[in-house]
Amino acid sequence: MNKISAAVAAFAGLAATVAHAQSSVTLYGLIDAGVMYTSNVRKGSSQGSLVQATSGNINGSRFGLRGGEDLGGGLKALFVLENGYNVQNGKLGQNSRMFGRQAFVGLSNNQFGTLTLGRQYDSLVDFVAPLSGTAGTFGDTGFAHPFDNDNLNHSVRMSNAVKYTSANYGGLKFGGLYAFSNSTDFAVNRAYSAGVSYSTGALKMAAGYLQINGSNSTANTGGSVDLAESTANGTGGFQLGADVQRTAGAALSYGFGPVTAGFVYTHSQFQNTASFGATHGSMHFDNYEVNGKYAVTPALSLGAAYTYTNAHVNGTSGYGADPKWNQVNLQAVYALSLRTDVYAEAMYQHVSGHGYVAFINTAGGASSTGNQVVGTVGLRTRF
Repeated sequence: MNKISAAVAAFAGLAATVAHAQSSVTLYGLIDAGVMYTSNVRKGSSQGSLVQATSGNINGSRFGLRGGEDLGGGLKALFVLENGYNVQNGKLGQNSRMFGRQAFVGLSNNQFGTLTLGRQYDSLVDFVAPLSGTAGTFGDTGFAHPFDNDNLNHSVRMSNAVKYTSANYGGLKFGGLYAFSNSTDFAVNRAYSAGVSYSTGALKMAAGYLQINGSNSTANTGGSVDLAESTANGTGGFQLGADVQRTAGAALSYGFGPVTAGFVYTHSQFQNTASFGATHGSMHFDNYEVNGKYAVTPALSLGAAYTYTNAHVNGTSGYGADPKWNQVNLQAVYALSLRTDVYAEAMYQHVSGHGYVAFINTAGGASSTGNQVVGTVGLRTRF
């Protein structure tokens, strides 16, 4: 009897160990805090330089839960719940959402790919952004293109989304997303996107497309897009919305030992927009970016990016038809450990065109002129 009891206990312990090994939940996060100087900030009737304590100078502060369960036969269940917040005051980000950065559940198979449902990133963010200056491992927020017009900096995430991402087939990956409006007007405030990437050795290439219908609408708060979240995130208080918004982009990068160089092109169109005082106007942006990173030592890395944006706007009142932006970004990161680093960044933007002023992403406000300079230092830690 004692032998039988011992065998049963051993089997129960083994079963518990196997069950534990088949499922897991991980708490993770990132805290990014610093101090930022911005020149030429206009706040109401006053203007001047701005010095501020900041959260998320490079990466938005966040914490989250991710988990998975092995269902057998190569199939796994997975989920992610990710929160964004301001470390300086503790407030929620993404328009006060509990899990505003990401919230999804899905199934994954090593051979066929992953299907997820919930609040997620679009295909431009998944495929093109990692090769740009807006990559989370690079400049991210401050290096965004003017007004984040191509959403590479994920100012807007897609709610009510169904997304498929393929497995890696010899360096080739592809995927697509459809975000429902959750409205009786099926076509209003919905979004869809698709993307593809290929990597071989030191060469990486990617392309993607995003379309958003009805981002001008503010009544459908349950739809796929909420532009108010970009205001809550501190992305400058100016958003581009339209009845139809289309963005296509492509990128490539190549590594030369400790150096990586890249090029990104995106084209964004906004049809029937009220931005820049337009009445049923339209506008488009062509963004050309070159970027590079240099690993000086295993601990010290330097980076730089330059973006030229050529735009055309019609139907406006008080604004020129052909504004142009030039932005130069510099970055230095020193790793104190595998999880913690300190950084310094400098950004300069110049815009030309009647009525336009410089406006660097997350700088704290628009410039009073066509020029703006930002300098920032900070500390990041991950857990």
